[in-house]
Amino acid sequence: MQPHIQAFFDRATSTASYLVSDPATKAAAIIDPVLDFEPKAARLSTTSADQILAAVAAGGLDLKYVLETHAHADHLSAADYIRQRTGAEIAIGAHIVEVQKTFIPVFEADEVAADGAAFDHLLNEGDRLPLGEITIGVLHTPGHTPADVTYLIGDAAFVGDTLFMPDYGTARADFPGGDARALYRSIRKILALPAQTRIFVGHDYLPAGRDEFRWESTVAEQRAQNVHARDGVTEDAFVSMREARDATLAAPTLILPSLQVNIRGGALPDASHSGRVFLKIPVTRVEKPTA
Repeated sequence: MQPHIQAFFDRATSTASYLVSDPATKAAAIIDPVLDFEPKAARLSTTSADQILAAVAAGGLDLKYVLETHAHADHLSAADYIRQRTGAEIAIGAHIVEVQKTFIPVFEADEVAADGAAFDHLLNEGDRLPLGEITIGVLHTPGHTPADVTYLIGDAAFVGDTLFMPDYGTARADFPGGDARALYRSIRKILALPAQTRIFVGHDYLPAGRDEFRWESTVAEQRAQNVHARDGVTEDAFVSMREARDATLAAPTLILPSLQVNIRGGALPDASHSGRVFLKIPVTRVEKPTA
C-alpha cells in the first residue's frame, strides 16, 4: 500500500514539509515542519505548523511521529511544538549527537546533553518504524551534515537537503561536519533506488527559467537530469564543482537561531527569570591586521 502525501511549502524559507499517512489505519507522520521566525523583529509564530495540524485533524489522522531529516540551518523546527500539542514522537538520525557536540559549545548550551536525548528516536541505517500497515525505512545519507537521513515510505523517498529538484541540483556540503565526497556517495545511494521511486525534496529555490515551486521528482528524472549529479558525473568532478560552488555561498539567514533551537529538537532555550526567552548570537571579533 502506498502512503498518502500532502506537501506544505513555506515561502519564507523555501522549505517543503510533508504530512504522510497510511490510508488503511490513518497513522501519520510529519516530515520537517517549520516554526515561523521573523528575524528582524525576533517574532515567533506557529502558523505553518498549525496548517499541518489542521490537515491532521481534518483527515482524522493519528499522528505518530515528527521525522527530521537533519538539524536544519535555514529554519527553526516545529517538532517540539507538535510533540507538545499531540504527543507525537520526534525521530532523527543518530549522528545528531555529532552535530550537538559541534554546536553546544558554540552557543554555550550547557543544559543540552550531547546524547540525542532531546529526541525520542535516534535512527541508523536500516532501522524501521511502523506507520500503521506501512513501514518507514531509513537510509543514512550524510554529506550536507553528518546526521542526514532519507526516509523511505512506500514508493517515496524524503531526502531532505541532500538532493533538490533536477534543475537546481544538490545541497551544500560546507557546514561543520559536511563533506562533498560523502554527499556524492549518499546521492548515488538514493539514486540506486528503483527508477520509479518518488523523490520529495526539502527545499525549492526557483532556478532561472522556472516560476513555480516544485518538490517532487523521481529517481529516473534525477539520474537523467540533475544538473550536479546526473548519471555520468564522476565523484571527483562532483566534489570539485561542489567545493567551488560552496566557497561562494553566504551563510543561511537563520543559521544562528535555527541551530541552537534544532539541536534541542525544536525546543526553545529555557526562559529567563523574567519569563522571556533569549536566543544567543555568538560574535566573532575580526582583528585589525597589524602593519
